[in-house]
Amino acid sequence: MEMGHFFLNVVLWFSIYLIVALSLNLEYGYAGIPNFGRAMAVLIGAATVGYAVNHILMLIFGIEGKIVEASGILKSAANSMITQNPLIGIGILVFSLFLAAFIGAVAGILFILPSSRLREEYLTVTLLAISEVLYLVFNYNSSIIGGCYGVSVPNVLAWIPEDWRVLSFAVFSLGVALIVYLFVERILTSPYGRLLKAMRENENVVRAFGKDILMIRIKTAALGSGIAALAGALYSLYSVNVIASTFFRVEWTFFPFLMVLLGGMGNNKGVALGVLSFVLVKLSLTMYKYEIKSLLHLPFEAFWLEYVLFGIAMLLILYYRPEGLVKEKPVMTPAIKQALKKSFKKAEDTDYAKGMEYRACEKFEESYEN
Repeated sequence: MEMGHFFLNVVLWFSIYLIVALSLNLEYGYAGIPNFGRAMAVLIGAATVGYAVNHILMLIFGIEGKIVEASGILKSAANSMITQNPLIGIGILVFSLFLAAFIGAVAGILFILPSSRLREEYLTVTLLAISEVLYLVFNYNSSIIGGCYGVSVPNVLAWIPEDWRVLSFAVFSLGVALIVYLFVERILTSPYGRLLKAMRENENVVRAFGKDILMIRIKTAALGSGIAALAGALYSLYSVNVIASTFFRVEWTFFPFLMVLLGGMGNNKGVALGVLSFVLVKLSLTMYKYEIKSLLHLPFEAFWLEYVLFGIAMLLILYYRPEGLVKEKPVMTPAIKQALKKSFKKAEDTDYAKGMEYRACEKFEESYEN
């Protein structure tokens, strides 16, 4: 793999994983909702492109038939039109992202409702089970997104030469990730973000102030799922196909948890650093895993190397540095900053007054001795 291609892959995967990790940090790092069904929202975003967008375009182009066969015909027709008119491709891209975010948010509400009143340990298992059931339904039902065969989706960047396609999509994905980052950062530094932290620390205190924990969980799950669905839509549009087996729990649930833990929960800057570190290690292992296996004489296939190393890394992080690379800091609002300034000024004035009193006493003692 050339260094230029490696760098583009780093940018692309950093962008996609950052979106997923930020959504997980919103739910788990801030609100304390252990969503082990994160892969479900990513799969919903991909299914939106593979099913909903494909069916809308099939109606527009007048294509009939089963989704598996019809998607290939649709892809050829749409690519020809996008090549002639790039605005069509851009329109499909933007529409797909907005639709994926909306459907992802609705799905987040629907799937959190049956389990929103559960305690953390039961909520974790329930969300994981719901995610696995949905994965199996999509993987073995060919009428939705082709099952294990998958479906094709239009190449929204068909008007760009193939040599520049990866670069263009990497830059666009990075732009989307930056918008999501700024959006999440803005939300989490607001009173809503502080409410989520309070709920994470002690739900009873939040209830005592008249807040509805159930509604907070539902809103947070909707927001997090909508953001995560963007990553599934982006990945599907980049790979120009949707295959359900691609969105399994290790890649889209456990790895994002590792990124959040590595960077630091409740800290978006730390999460971004954790995602970058993870992507660099993961792609480097993909390049050199066979050389590492041969050098260390490992007794298992090279394919499992990254799973073993990342599993060990998670255990070490949890044991030795649970706060992550960047420790969570309190949110410094303008009101808090103003209050701190007043307290510091008062402390300085008090120290100054004490100093003047001490010096006056010294002068009095000197004059008395004389």
